[in-house]
Amino acid sequence: MKKTLGILLAAMLVFAVAGCDNDDGPAEETGAKIDNAADNAGEATSDAADSVGDATSDAADSVGDAASDAADSTGQAMEDAGDSISDSADEHSN
Repeated sequence: MKKTLGILLAAMLVFAVAGCDNDDGPAEETGAKIDNAADNAGEATSDAADSVGDATSDAADSVGDAASDAADSTGQAMEDAGDSISDSADEHSN
């Protein structure tokens, strides 16, 4: 009895393994294509976001540099004007 049961279980195992087909059907292939497309879209979106972030950072740096240069120029012009007023006042007070 044990021998017959063992043979029967072994035969069932052979048929079960033989019944497993490694070929994907059209639904599995379509699902894999959709998964790949979604992955590619996600990567493209991430790359685009990185590019926008880099461009924004560069623009902010440029604006900051321009503002600093403008402030320096304005400060120098004010200092020159103050010196000129002081020199003029000194000339007229003598």
